[in-house]
Amino acid sequence: MQKIIGLFFGSFNPVHVGHLIIANYMVNYTDLDEVWFVVSPQNPFKEKKSLGNMYDRLEMVNLAIEGEDKLRVSDIEFGLPKPSYTIDTLIHLKERFPKYSFVLIMGEDNLMNFHKWKNSEVILRDYRIIVYPRPGYKGGKLVKHPSVTLTDTPNMELSSTFLRKAIREKKNIRYFTPDKVIDFIDKKGLYL
Repeated sequence: MQKIIGLFFGSFNPVHVGHLIIANYMVNYTDLDEVWFVVSPQNPFKEKKSLGNMYDRLEMVNLAIEGEDKLRVSDIEFGLPKPSYTIDTLIHLKERFPKYSFVLIMGEDNLMNFHKWKNSEVILRDYRIIVYPRPGYKGGKLVKHPSVTLTDTPNMELSSTFLRKAIREKKNIRYFTPDKVIDFIDKKGLYL
C-alpha cells in the first residue's frame, strides 16, 4: 500500500504550538501516514528580509518534533530555485519518492488565494488538499472542489509574527513553542 504523506509548507519563522497542533491533528485524525514540515527558504508571497535563516528555521522544527515518529522535517526546497513554487516541489518529490502519495495541507486563508498559485489547476487535478480552518476565513469557491477536504482541526490564533514581536519586546514565550525551540532562539539571539 502506498504511504500517504501530508505536506505542511511554511516559513516556520519560528515554529509554534499552532503548527504542531495542526500537524498532530492531520496525522491522527485523517488518512495521512506522516506529515512533513516543508521549510520554505522563500515564499513568493512573503518579504525575504523578515525571514530568519533557513537552516535555523529547519533546526527549530527538528527540535520541536524530536521523538515524533509520524512527523518529519524536509529541506527539499533548499536545493530548488527560489522563490519556491509548490508545483515545482511536488514534481520534485514525486520523482524522488515515486512510492509515496503526496497531499497538501493548507489553511483556509491559503485556499481563498489558491487561484493565484503557479499551476493551481494542475495541483487541484493531481493532488488532494486537506484544509484546516483559520479564524475569519471561509475557504471560498474551492471548498466544494472534489480534491479539497475541510477538517475540524482545533483553531488557534497564534502566529510566528506574534512570537517574533514578543521576543523583540523580551516577553515570556513559554508554552507558545517547545522549550527546546526557546533555548535555541535564546542561544542564537534570534528575532531580537
